[in-house]
Amino acid sequence: MVPSAETDCVNQQAIEDLKLQIKKLNSKAGQMKMDLHDLAEGLPTDYQNLTALAAETYEIYRHLDELKSQLKNLEKKL
Repeated sequence: MVPSAETDCVNQQAIEDLKLQIKKLNSKAGQMKMDLHDLAEGLPTDYQNLTALAAETYEIYRHLDELKSQLKNLEKKL
């Protein structure tokens, strides 16, 4: 089955939306990575924050990976 022009348009919009989400999340992920690095450098000071910050950083990178996978799948459909 050949995709219609309307389907292509919807997929293109979804791709652009995902790219924007990825760009924003990538920026946040980079900041979280730096925050985690700064906290690690200052150890043992503020060690109580390590687990929460590491978990939050992990979730951001997990979500980023998920969005990139979705983008790759949508781009294959075009």
